[in-house]
Amino acid sequence: MISVNGKKVMIIGMAKSGIALAKVLIHQGAHVTAYDSKKAESMQEGILELGDSVEWQLGVDATELVERHDIVMISPGVPIDIAPLNHARELEIPIIGEVEYASTLNNAPIAAITGTNGKTTTTALLGEIMALTGKKTYVVGNIGIPFISVAENTKKDDVVVAEISSFQMETADTFHPRAAAVLNLSEDHLNRHKTMQNYIDCKARIFARMTGSDTLVLNMDDPLTYALKDRANCSVSYFSRKSIVPFGACVIDGRIKYVKEGKMIDVIGCRELQIPGDHNLENALAATALAYAMNADTDVVRKGLRDFKGVAHRIETVGEVKGVRFINDSKGTNCDATLRAVHAMDRPTVLLLGGYDKGADFIPLFRDLPDTIREIVALGATRQRVMDNALSCGIPCPVHICDGSFEDAVRFAFSLCEPGYNLLLSPASASWDMFDNFEQRGDVFREIAFKLDSK
Repeated sequence: MISVNGKKVMIIGMAKSGIALAKVLIHQGAHVTAYDSKKAESMQEGILELGDSVEWQLGVDATELVERHDIVMISPGVPIDIAPLNHARELEIPIIGEVEYASTLNNAPIAAITGTNGKTTTTALLGEIMALTGKKTYVVGNIGIPFISVAENTKKDDVVVAEISSFQMETADTFHPRAAAVLNLSEDHLNRHKTMQNYIDCKARIFARMTGSDTLVLNMDDPLTYALKDRANCSVSYFSRKSIVPFGACVIDGRIKYVKEGKMIDVIGCRELQIPGDHNLENALAATALAYAMNADTDVVRKGLRDFKGVAHRIETVGEVKGVRFINDSKGTNCDATLRAVHAMDRPTVLLLGGYDKGADFIPLFRDLPDTIREIVALGATRQRVMDNALSCGIPCPVHICDGSFEDAVRFAFSLCEPGYNLLLSPASASWDMFDNFEQRGDVFREIAFKLDSK
């Protein structure tokens, strides 16, 4: 356990996780400095919530501030190579992430999920399954509830199901789940991690402390993910929708089966799932393997899989206007996620594509674009790259650049639709050029659909 009582602790990043972290640190007896690069007028919610229980340092250079602190703690969105953190390393001041600190206060076994895509759906699904076991289940992490906000309250008979990002693993040294899954690996966040290998290494930290009977769940259909088996020091289970696995969850004759020690347990028919697409079948398989690793019974796993209806902002139908179905996939923030969404479309579709620039291009998407995509509207900071990549790939459908607002782009895309079409928001880009987060982007998309339907 990390002792903070009487210590001077500086938090960098005062969004949701930073505020939750400050409350716990105060309760643990620390003297807290709350720092954010944003100025006070942009931080009123946090200021109102924490008041003068912390020392606020907002919109100033934090490099010299670190010198008068014993510990620096960071929120997940804070890059680890910024000047204040580099200076802290020079001074040998410990740098601790929110998830890492939360795990030292936690008392319950953890099931942790990472990967490029599918994390939120798999986490939410596993959370519902584990809740059906009768155990108190905390669903936390990148899914929206900071782990630190519940860590002190957990008991050894509870369960923590945590969605974990590569950002959260950058500063994790002791994080130790009972079970963990790496769902898949494809290019993402290269503006932060610089290389694909760095990104993979961050993901692999989720199981670095797992040993013995701990269970790591890997995607046998994804070569990069499957290769991680050679780095594991614990039991390794698999999931696959294409092959029979030696241990884990797979599909046989249209049914999900769980395989262990040569025995095959029939779980549920694939058509009984309420979440569409091959990618969601993979998420269900991963959740199945994790649930069994956490000692859930078959009846519980079956009911959880059958009843789960999906999560917001992931291929979510939010309305229909004049025969046009509005589908919110705002959580599609990279090409691989958007590919999963476009391949789930079962009728002609106009695609809204583009947003904040994370350093990746759209060529992998355009090389595998299904013919259900009839037109593309490019928006946001990456709109010109969308156009340039589309031209270089010679895709058959028209691409339109929208230089206006997000609402302008949605309205223009709607004008291109005919009755019986889908209007799909799956940007393959982050939201930070126009919005605070992908949830806000998806909510605004839903609001625009509602306005159009009201006319």
